[in-house]
Amino acid sequence: MTARTAPAPAAGEFGRRAARGAAVTFIGQLVRILVQVGGLAVLARILGPQDYGVFAMVMVIVGISEVFRDFGLSNAAVQAPTLSSRQRDVLFWVNSGIGLALGIVIFGAAYGVAALYGRPELVALTQFMGITFIFNGLATQHRASLNRELRFWSLTVIDTTAAVLALVVAILLSLAGLGYWALAWQMVSLAIVTLILSIGAARWLPGLPRRGTDMTGFYRFGWNTVATQLVHYTANNMDSFVIGLRLGARELGIYNRGFQLLMNPLNQLRAPATRVAIPLLSRLQDQHDRFDAYILRGQIALGYTLVAGLGLVAGAAEPVVSIFLGERWAEVTPVLRFLIVAGAFQTLAYVGYWVFVSRALTGALFRFTLITASMKIVFVLIGSQWGVVGVAAGYALEPVLSWPLTLWWLTRYTRIPVRPLVAGVIRIASIAIIGGTAAFGAVTLTTGAGPVVQIVAAAVADLAVYAIAALVVPPVRRDVLELVGIARAARRRHPRPTHPSAPADGSGSTATEENPL
Repeated sequence: MTARTAPAPAAGEFGRRAARGAAVTFIGQLVRILVQVGGLAVLARILGPQDYGVFAMVMVIVGISEVFRDFGLSNAAVQAPTLSSRQRDVLFWVNSGIGLALGIVIFGAAYGVAALYGRPELVALTQFMGITFIFNGLATQHRASLNRELRFWSLTVIDTTAAVLALVVAILLSLAGLGYWALAWQMVSLAIVTLILSIGAARWLPGLPRRGTDMTGFYRFGWNTVATQLVHYTANNMDSFVIGLRLGARELGIYNRGFQLLMNPLNQLRAPATRVAIPLLSRLQDQHDRFDAYILRGQIALGYTLVAGLGLVAGAAEPVVSIFLGERWAEVTPVLRFLIVAGAFQTLAYVGYWVFVSRALTGALFRFTLITASMKIVFVLIGSQWGVVGVAAGYALEPVLSWPLTLWWLTRYTRIPVRPLVAGVIRIASIAIIGGTAAFGAVTLTTGAGPVVQIVAAAVADLAVYAIAALVVPPVRRDVLELVGIARAARRRHPRPTHPSAPADGSGSTATEENPL
């Protein structure tokens, strides 16, 4: 079985395809965010900090195994210039086998997890969560195939449907009084529905693996990726681990609600850009000018939408927490503000991550992640001396310091437009800070008018700052016009693309959770 190499599309078609793919996925992610935020608002009024804290203790440990479950092979399948049917079959069985093995390991390790936290109830909860590895392992390569074929609409429908059904399960079980078990069933339901829909959309059943199939490149890419993700995950979850051990379930529940209120929607919003960027930029690896142009456009798209929105949320943190979590979660507010700083710089760092992955610089990414992970662990441990707010501050400090290091590190291995990227981030960050300050002022002036009025006032103040900046600062005006061009390109219809090198019957898995360095 031979496989063809995917040619890069013409410049105009490529831009339309990239923008259209991102737009389709972005719309689906907006729906998922509405589902998640709505579910968060409902569940936060039924379940308490203790329930969320107990569940978060398990997820910190279980999440490490999830990194191994993918083993970087979803990104390997998406990034590869060619992928034969035999190679795809082997990837399916490898991911499925890893998922089954991890489910068994988690079942046995549950006793150690319970002993670590000194909470016997974690045994059954951890063992139950191990089921998700089996279903996720089976779905990995089916989703990668959909991503490789640029079937973003299919992935959007799958993710949205699965999220809605899983949330319904969680709400019903929480109303029935199951506490943290409702959250566990939400995760298991999500995995089951995602698997069923992914198989149906991919319309592919794997064959048996055959000897002699060349998999060296996939395993090398996957190993470098999983090593990077493991280091990153460990550092990224050190905050929850430290809080759970040192401060207890209630404090972890407070921190977890702030983290989920921000990071869940933010990850959903960032995912469309990364899902589209990696397969498309992989086709431009050797076309430097076009590659540079698209990563600059990507930074503009992320900066003037997500980072701008984060500035608004920072300024209006009090009414945001009041509306989405309720008055009893007021302690989340300072945690949320520090996490917004982290989220903003993580978002800006995604452009660097795209370069690492699309140019197969996974070894360099791993070495860089070792540095940033060490920084994050140290900052979180130091911050824990001041409780959950100190942990949040330590968590935020690392991405602020790491962002400029990302660009420097990349210049050691490849060509990137450093000066335009830095200038763009200075503009984006400056306006976000000014807009957030204006939003905070509006919230303060409307105290007593109610949280909804405060948020509306904050949004008006924030938008006014961006409008004035676009009028009086020429580089900002150019950025905004570029953003408008991206939006217009996204609205232009074109036939659904099929990856020329993908097997005709299709299958696979999307990239795993993106690594924001």
